[in-house]
Amino acid sequence: MSVQIIAIVVFTLILSAILYKNRKKLALQKILFPFIYIVIYRTQLGLNSMNRVAASYRKLLGILGYLAIITGFLGMALICYFLVDNIVSLLTTPTAAPGVALVLPFKVKGGLYVPFIYWIISIFILAAVHEFSHGVMARLAGVRVKSSGLAFISLLLPVIPAAFVEPDEKGLRKRPPKDQLAVFAAGPFSNLVCGFLLIWVFILLVIPISNAFIDLNGVAIAGFDGNESITYPAEKAGMSKGEIIKAVDNADILSVENFTSALSGKHSGDIVGIRTDRGSYEVSLAENPSNQSAGYLGVYIQQSSEIRKSARARLWFIPNLAIWLLGLVYWLYVLNLGIGLFNLSPLGVVDGGRMLQILLSCILPGKPGQRLWGLISMLFLSLVVINIVFSFAR
Repeated sequence: MSVQIIAIVVFTLILSAILYKNRKKLALQKILFPFIYIVIYRTQLGLNSMNRVAASYRKLLGILGYLAIITGFLGMALICYFLVDNIVSLLTTPTAAPGVALVLPFKVKGGLYVPFIYWIISIFILAAVHEFSHGVMARLAGVRVKSSGLAFISLLLPVIPAAFVEPDEKGLRKRPPKDQLAVFAAGPFSNLVCGFLLIWVFILLVIPISNAFIDLNGVAIAGFDGNESITYPAEKAGMSKGEIIKAVDNADILSVENFTSALSGKHSGDIVGIRTDRGSYEVSLAENPSNQSAGYLGVYIQQSSEIRKSARARLWFIPNLAIWLLGLVYWLYVLNLGIGLFNLSPLGVVDGGRMLQILLSCILPGKPGQRLWGLISMLFLSLVVINIVFSFAR
């Protein structure tokens, strides 16, 4: 049994025991109880900090509120374009990849796999940043925050954590539209800011540290393109997931850039020799589905690396710890950007949907605005569901 599976089991059992012990303080939202339900644990944690931040940085937060609103609507336009464009690609290009996938701590076809320990830490951090930002902006607008806390989506047992703040909804609806928009935009805006800051951390800190004791040793095959009707050359030649490509046509491959360069200029039908850590292959390249003039191997790749023996002998466990922390930084920025942007989609249950509802209520007051909001929300919910279905079907 892998370390990740053990971590999932231990976390779920400990969490279930803690929640059972505090069951009198919990609230349940029953969906398909006892199979699917949400456990809510309300606290006052962080409320004083929200008050202090809102009182101490009013001018700065006011400026950030405007930036959050602008960023929110630009992000909404971007995610709408992305979803529509991806649906067109899925319907017109057989090998197109779905643009939306479930982020899961276990490997399933069609899901974005994040190792459980990275997944749970990242979810807690990005949820705390997201909800704290909502709370601070609510207090800046003079809206009372009634509680904060944790929520757990449960599939028989609590498995998916989340955080929340609970502003006074009646008080929030009485505020001007600008204040309401700022409150809803603050969460995804803070995740996007964190994501971009972490990119700089990755560039300025992660890469230099990794270069100090890590050697690139090829590109690993992470998966194969194709489906039941199309099998591309790499899979057809007998290559397997996890193999590390070491050379293409006698040119050594150490990095993804080396691999891309070695295949550039190749055409459909060209024969290339590929050496991996498990054997050698002669393959005839296929036609690239996105560029008919280019050859195509049909593999998804990722960088492979190894710790230098000298570094391992000199620094003991420190290189392994550093690599683990580098992985955490990577997943933090990927999930902050991805989930932050998805939260701006015009779906009724997320922040972008609430922002669109407020905007439409200003342009089309009353029932017309609400009907249009409902139609837009259902349209984009359908696009998201289609993407997820395609991701599991491919």
